[in-house]
Amino acid sequence: MKNTLQRFATALCITAFCWLPLNATAADEGAKVVYHVDFKDPTRYSATLTSINNILDFYDSQLMEAEVHLVFVGYGLRFTTNDALKDTPYEADQQLIERRNELKGRLQSLIAVRGVKVELCDKTRNEVGLAQSKVYKGIQFVPSGVAKIAILQSEGFAYLKIQ
Repeated sequence: MKNTLQRFATALCITAFCWLPLNATAADEGAKVVYHVDFKDPTRYSATLTSINNILDFYDSQLMEAEVHLVFVGYGLRFTTNDALKDTPYEADQQLIERRNELKGRLQSLIAVRGVKVELCDKTRNEVGLAQSKVYKGIQFVPSGVAKIAILQSEGFAYLKIQ
């Protein structure tokens, strides 16, 4: 009888030990989010920047560490430079030109103040011959934006794209 109780107690402890770490890992790892910008609408991009601030505010209020990435691909290139991108598929339209300074300031604040990691697909940049020096400071270049997103997702980052 004593032997059976010892086996039962051991099995119970092992089960509890294995279960507890799984239950606690989500909060312990903090928040990991990647935002994907591959569209040309400045209003939609503005909503993305607002969403990033909102999610960071929430995590701060919960005393959670947050790692947020913002990855620009394709049309998203328009939001990473003051260049007009004339004669390219990504050429700035009047709506973007009117909002450019506001959007740039908000992005720069997310980078400098909130610690958001911002990456631009170098394949997209090379496609139109835009010099790296014309891209806003604080933006990192990645060989492939979609590959960066896939890698981040495989590392447990939640994927968000504002519609």
